[in-house]
Amino acid sequence: MTVRFAILGAGRIGQVHARAVASTEGASLVAIADPMAAAAQKVAANYGCDIRTIDAIAASDDVDAVAICTPTDTHATLIEQFARAGKAVFCEKPIDLDLERVKECLKTVSEENATLMVGFNRRFDPDFMALKKAIDDGKIGDVEMVTISSRDPGAPPAEYIKVSGGIFRDMTIHDFDVARWLLGEEIATVQAAASVLTDSEIGKLGDYDSVNVILTTESGKQCTITNSRRATYGYDQRIEVLGSKGSVSAENMREANIVLADESGFHQPPLLDFFMTRYIAAYANEIAGFVAAVSGKTATPTTGHDGMVALALADAALLSVAEQRVVKLSELKVST
Repeated sequence: MTVRFAILGAGRIGQVHARAVASTEGASLVAIADPMAAAAQKVAANYGCDIRTIDAIAASDDVDAVAICTPTDTHATLIEQFARAGKAVFCEKPIDLDLERVKECLKTVSEENATLMVGFNRRFDPDFMALKKAIDDGKIGDVEMVTISSRDPGAPPAEYIKVSGGIFRDMTIHDFDVARWLLGEEIATVQAAASVLTDSEIGKLGDYDSVNVILTTESGKQCTITNSRRATYGYDQRIEVLGSKGSVSAENMREANIVLADESGFHQPPLLDFFMTRYIAAYANEIAGFVAAVSGKTATPTTGHDGMVALALADAALLSVAEQRVVKLSELKVST
């Protein structure tokens, strides 16, 4: 079976997924939709697909699945539209910035018995997948503590920050998902601290640029997440998991994984400095996982439920900062 795709949105992330679809066995790119004609034409020229409207794609008999890469405030409505149209849906995170709207959307997905996968690409990074396999294979015993460092080289533009939902919903949300994945238990409590340390303009927009979060499960397992919008040395993405029998860690990726030693000391090439280069293999693996699910070979690797819980954790972190207290996830009335 070949899964025939349409991409909704021809911007930066849409182009990433178009490339991933085109390179994935068992997938083909049929159509692209974007109100910006030049962006749509670029994708169409690169991959030989049609340019269509979103409504035309929903009505198309030659489209099995869509990848939603449009602005966040359109995600939930598009998921519902294509669920009702009988298409499998891959959607970039988050489903929506409002938790109640996410619940409504997932209710529609369930009623339509639709396939929905939410784009948490970090689960599909080869190094992080190897780390998870070491855990699942019992190499470090029972997981006890997880430490995640996730720092960007620089902040996104102010116009993006205004609509992003803030650092917890935009950036930390990836780490919330990875934490659940690695801990193997649902999160019970959230404690967060947030500051503006790198750019006062971010504070004026009502957001933070430097945050730390402690997540705790019912059994007491812990995850510490540290985020910053400024890492002058590159795109900093590290994980360490401590278990009862040892630990396993994933280090940063560099332009080349070498160490040069000379009379002046030890030297390494710089870190990769952009998420689209750091996670290029993850995006390809992610689409391959979606194709396998649509083809009926596996379950959907990341679900709408995963998207809802990650957003709830982000909301809990915001509440923790606002009220300076530990927040129970149960306060947000989300089933885990």
